[in-house]
Amino acid sequence: MSHRAQQLLEQPLLDHTALDLAAAGRLGYVLRQTFRYEYDGPARDLHQRLVVIPQARHGNARRLLHRLTVSAPGAVTTVARRSGGAVVADVTVTDVPPVLEFAVQAVVARRGPYVDHALPASALHDLRLLRATRLTAGDESLRDLAAQVRREDPLDAAAECCARVHEAMPYAFGHTSVATTAAEAFALGRGVCQDHAHVMLAVCRSLGIPARYVSGHLLGEGGTHAWVEVVVADGDRARAVAFDPCNGCRGDARYLTVATGRDYLDVAPTSGRYDGPGRGRLTTSKRVGIAEAA
Repeated sequence: MSHRAQQLLEQPLLDHTALDLAAAGRLGYVLRQTFRYEYDGPARDLHQRLVVIPQARHGNARRLLHRLTVSAPGAVTTVARRSGGAVVADVTVTDVPPVLEFAVQAVVARRGPYVDHALPASALHDLRLLRATRLTAGDESLRDLAAQVRREDPLDAAAECCARVHEAMPYAFGHTSVATTAAEAFALGRGVCQDHAHVMLAVCRSLGIPARYVSGHLLGEGGTHAWVEVVVADGDRARAVAFDPCNGCRGDARYLTVATGRDYLDVAPTSGRYDGPGRGRLTTSKRVGIAEAA
């Protein structure tokens, strides 16, 4: 752990709305997030999967520090990097206490203005980014939407898709769940950020544009955010270009990537199972912001 990273972790956060993030030559992000489970009865042999630690590098952002703490005595935690760069923590707790907390701290530094994430040219033909999943499968309505996107350039097509999804689906909390498919959310005509991302993924993939789901954070938002990266050619390589259909815009320095996958299920922040009659109630808290801008 570097001295600079520790300093950033301890510094008060700046008002990012008063900063010119695009002009900053150096930015330091600090993330603090907690997942708290309360059980109303006995629970044992918990196996929890957490995708909450930002990946080591994304574009010109680099993780300087991360800590994951579990409140249960005797918890066993294994942290590993998976395909695509996602950092996955697997936690096992034999005797689950009535209240169990998972807390993550991270510091990420960005040098220079926001840039797209570079990828090998093979990403343009990655079937994982071209094939529909259960959550991103299209239907007649989504195919009709794709037919309205008439742009030969993949980047222009992605930008139009982002705008159309944003216009067609106002943000509305409480009408969908993590199991809602793109087709169901589009038929409903509303949803949250993961629904917007799934719909855009469905349309892009039906157009033959490789695209992936992004789980991360948007400055000023209280919860985990989701958006889309489309993969386009860049000389003899490729690059992942971020679009946020929930807000109808391109990604920029306000966005902090945690992990990418085919859809929400690949990179769900928290998931797991346990034995016992107790029911768990989850509450979360998060604070992410800029501790340094120069």
